[in-house]
Amino acid sequence: MRRYPTWLKKEFSPDGTARVVRGLLDELGLAAVCESALCPNLRECYSQRQLTFMILGERCTRTCRFCAVDHGRPGPVPEDEPRRVAEAVRRLELKHVVITSVARDDLRDEGAGQFVRVIEAVRGGNPGVTVEVLVPDFHGRPELIAQVMAAHPEVFAHNLETVERLTPRVRIQAQYRRSLDVLRLAGSMAGPRTLIKSSVMLGLGETGEEVQQAFRDLLDAGCTHVTLGQYLQPSPAQLPVVDYLSPERFAEYERLAYAAGFRWVMAGPFVRSSYHAIEALSEVSHEA
Repeated sequence: MRRYPTWLKKEFSPDGTARVVRGLLDELGLAAVCESALCPNLRECYSQRQLTFMILGERCTRTCRFCAVDHGRPGPVPEDEPRRVAEAVRRLELKHVVITSVARDDLRDEGAGQFVRVIEAVRGGNPGVTVEVLVPDFHGRPELIAQVMAAHPEVFAHNLETVERLTPRVRIQAQYRRSLDVLRLAGSMAGPRTLIKSSVMLGLGETGEEVQQAFRDLLDAGCTHVTLGQYLQPSPAQLPVVDYLSPERFAEYERLAYAAGFRWVMAGPFVRSSYHAIEALSEVSHEA
């Protein structure tokens, strides 16, 4: 039986709210990446009415080796999905909404149009709500990134996921430099109040220097906010964990990220790209 470090334990105080969230998703026929990706924070976040909506179906056209989301041929784009997401936001009384998707390489616009429709529906039914999008790379196509940016999300996120050397093994159909280009393009189109965010998983065999190079690359691409978390193997079908980083190592990486120039950093074993996402909207001043 595999032993895990003592710090990889979660505690929370369930009060039934998680069941309410799960029931609402079932009722409205919606998916959350929290479940599809087997996120270890699921019960904690659901109990706090926090979740990340996953649009465009639950089957991805890519086969990233770290991800538990199902892959294969997706179904048609659900036309009433924007309305259903907006209704869930209203009933959960969310103040900040995170929207992600599977990769839809089968679609002409790779799903960019559905992101826009969901953003518009959410805002139309929930005045004052802020929106964060976590998008696939759209193959780096400027016109698709521009389409999403034209909807003015408060946070535009695209995950680098890992260091350059490991990208071909971890993200088989993705490219490290292309992901940086996505962030760079989004940043060039962003207004002064739009945050550009990314995330890096640790524990896949990266070195400290490679992580710091990723910091430099992200900053050069215009990324201002970053999350750092422990890679956890979702099932035996995904890549094994190479290294479990201690909370102290995460604290050191957080310090290094701030020192490198990021405006906001969240780092820790259970941190994920959308974990406590609303906190990224706070203006953070940090003395490195």
